[in-house]
Amino acid sequence: MAGHSKWSQIKRKKGANDKKRSAMYSKHIRAIQAAVRSGGSGDPAGNLGLKNAIAAAKADTVPVDNIENAIKRAVGAAEGAAEFKEVTYEGYGPGGTALFIETLTDNVNRTVADIRAVFNKRGGALGTGGSVAWQFEKKGVILLPDASEAAQEAAIEHGAEDFQESEDGLEISTAPNDLYAVQDGLAAAGFKAESGQITMIPTNTVAVSGDDVRRLLTLIDALEDLDDVQNVYSNAELPEDVEA
Repeated sequence: MAGHSKWSQIKRKKGANDKKRSAMYSKHIRAIQAAVRSGGSGDPAGNLGLKNAIAAAKADTVPVDNIENAIKRAVGAAEGAAEFKEVTYEGYGPGGTALFIETLTDNVNRTVADIRAVFNKRGGALGTGGSVAWQFEKKGVILLPDASEAAQEAAIEHGAEDFQESEDGLEISTAPNDLYAVQDGLAAAGFKAESGQITMIPTNTVAVSGDDVRRLLTLIDALEDLDDVQNVYSNAELPEDVEA
């Protein structure tokens, strides 16, 4: 979410309770297995979707053994195994915010019904396709625990589009297809990334304050709790003290 750096999102997920962490791991396992099947390969070097799924899982501290076992199971899956497809949904949250939701589902009717129910219960509204997607842009985001001038120069040299300093390091944005080239270039220059993954960045933001902050975060949490939902992106600009 805008207003929250990607660092804050990662810290929030790392601090999730055991129940939420287990559910989050399950979502990543589903994404990895779906990427193997859709990409036709268990080798991330030749399957960009799988490479992205693994990067997202590692950013959320999914154990390497879990990742490797998920790939093995997907490669050896028998015909007739559940086929999951990517479906996106769009909607509106408290304070006039836009929400973009990525899902992996084997039953679209169930998924849309579940999402609509959450919106209706939590003070949001499910929109039509294209209603808010134009407010988001797909980007690669690299989190580098080093905001030195040398790190910034290396980011630019290796193809970064932009970067932003934070108290925890450097947030680097790239074109989606350039993510791993930039990350590998930084590694070769001696700068190891905390994480690198494809995400959706809002092109404009909406300031949210007061009770709308709590209502929005409650809505997002409820959406993320749905089994079929992989990611929820918002264009909310949240107060700096939102963690408290």
